Amino acid sequence: MFKGTNASSGIGIGTARVVEEADLVIEKKTVADADAEVTRFKGALDKTMKDTEALAADLATRVGEKEAEILQGHMMLLMDPALTGEIENTIKGENICSEFAVEMVCTMYANVFAGMDDELMQQRATDMRDIKTRMQRVLLGVDSVDIASLPEGSILVAKDLTPSMTAGINPKNVTGIVTELGGKTSHSAILARALEIPAVVAVSDFLSEVKNGDFVILDGDAGVVYVNPDPEIEKEYTAKRDAFLAEKKELEKYIGKPTTTRDGVTVELVANIGKPKDVEKVLQYDGEGVGLFRTEFLFMDRNSMPTEEEQFEAYKKVAEALAGKPVIIRTLDIGGDKEIPYMGLEKDENPFLGYRAIRLCLDRKEDIYKPQLRALLRASAYGNIKIMIPMVTCIDEYREAKMLIGELKLEMDRQGIAYNKDIQVGIMVETAAASLIADIFAREVDFFSIGTNDLTQYTMSVDRGNDKVSYLYSPFNPAVLRSIRRIITCAREAGIMVGMCGEAASDPMMIPLLLAFGLNEFSMSASAILYSRKMITSLSTEELQSVADKVMSFTTTKEVENYMREFIAEL
Repeated sequence: MFKGTNASSGIGIGTARVVEEADLVIEKKTVADADAEVTRFKGALDKTMKDTEALAADLATRVGEKEAEILQGHMMLLMDPALTGEIENTIKGENICSEFAVEMVCTMYANVFAGMDDELMQQRATDMRDIKTRMQRVLLGVDSVDIASLPEGSILVAKDLTPSMTAGINPKNVTGIVTELGGKTSHSAILARALEIPAVVAVSDFLSEVKNGDFVILDGDAGVVYVNPDPEIEKEYTAKRDAFLAEKKELEKYIGKPTTTRDGVTVELVANIGKPKDVEKVLQYDGEGVGLFRTEFLFMDRNSMPTEEEQFEAYKKVAEALAGKPVIIRTLDIGGDKEIPYMGLEKDENPFLGYRAIRLCLDRKEDIYKPQLRALLRASAYGNIKIMIPMVTCIDEYREAKMLIGELKLEMDRQGIAYNKDIQVGIMVETAAASLIADIFAREVDFFSIGTNDLTQYTMSVDRGNDKVSYLYSPFNPAVLRSIRRIITCAREAGIMVGMCGEAASDPMMIPLLLAFGLNEFSMSASAILYSRKMITSLSTEELQSVADKVMSFTTTKEVENYMREFIAEL
């Protein structure tokens, strides 16, 4: 038996697959043309950025936006002008090759982070080493090990797993993870838990004791690993695994059942997606539609704008697959933490408060917005598509977008192009401004969808990616809760649908409050749907009113969280 740190719960049983990345040989080489070498570095940086964007998009869809923020943190490091500028200056100042300049600068930053007392900053050191190695692999033309293609029943064994490697794991094939390094709070451990893969980390000298093909059992709760164990051990842990899987399988009985509370209130459980193929997961977990189709992922990881026809085919595919179920599609939301190089956007000093989302789209109607809106209208002939406008702060923005849709409808009528003439157009309520005038919006829009991630960020004036102020970022803050309740109340009074597509929609501690407030629709990662349905069907909105009243009397985030934690524990 080998002892390590319990990083992700569950029992893993399978065949050891030892993953060892080829060592990179980083040599200091002089270059004749420093400017050309800087261009080479920028090319590698761009590819690493695009690869990270694709990983983050995939993770956001499969698991959730909260987990994807780990890789979005990598993107922020890659976009940091202090880091990239220092690498470029090192190349020019010393006339050295890109891979060695990356080694010098990134290692220096990683060492600084590692030397800090703060645990989160120490984790940033691991992230820095991860992006360093990935950039160097691009520069050297060395491919990473394809973890996604590991066979079914694999126990992944490695010296360490970087966040980018963990994000690429296929949970259907990998039944457990064992590493020699790492900790319970490492980003890789967080991702393993999100992917629901049992993991034990910090198992000393494990690679010298295991080889490819060995039979391995790991207990992610106790933090122990067995290699080629006795039959008695195998029997004991097979029984434990079967019990664990039985609990997960129990959720399948909620497939096909209505999402109705004990006192007869029915709500919709829908999914967030980023690309058409994600609909498979929505159907697998019996989602009642799509509450958020993030269209920016159609624009990423490519060198030119997707055409109207390409977008139409993507939207049509989703609408047809869901056969009349609602599909809420968000118009392009870039800027902030999402950059698309071929669009030629100038870098904002503060991108989260700058030229992004509806502001960009209304300014670039001809090349960006009209093609997307036409594609959406055309696809609406094939299913129940609804258009959602993000980042609105004033009614003028909505009216201008609605007027543009009206103009396109008239144009399509003249051309004899089919579309849903009654297509609904709503807004994503995610700014403090939209929250404050939710009553005004509710008189004109067709529906609301609350984006709690940004609503929390903007309400609390906190950058959720900044470790120093992250303690302020909580949807359970009384200010955020009051905002959410007001938005829902305004929508209900106006008789329009109100949903939520932010991370909080699937939070077990938030769901009872949202039911009490009167939320109609909960949109989440597909894998969270059945658990949420089980929870909702066990609750009564009438009985939850007293819980909500108590919560709204609290003055601090901690009071709210403690109270809701105790309430959930007693269910």
